[in-house]
Amino acid sequence: MSKQPKEILTDDYFATNAIEIGKVFQRAVNDALRMHKRLGNPIAAWRDGRVVIIPPEEIKVPPDDYERNS
Repeated sequence: MSKQPKEILTDDYFATNAIEIGKVFQRAVNDALRMHKRLGNPIAAWRDGRVVIIPPEEIKVPPDDYERNS
């Protein structure tokens, strides 16, 4: 088993990797939405300047990039 070298966090690391970081973040959000929906738990969201509670049956989970490209 070989170890991969750790990437060094430079000043422009996040700007350079913004697209990849955004995809990972969106996948994590989608997983959380799926889990809430599957378990029957509502979510809170910000709409029109107010916090609203969205029941599980109304939660919309966008497809992940890997699902769209399969």
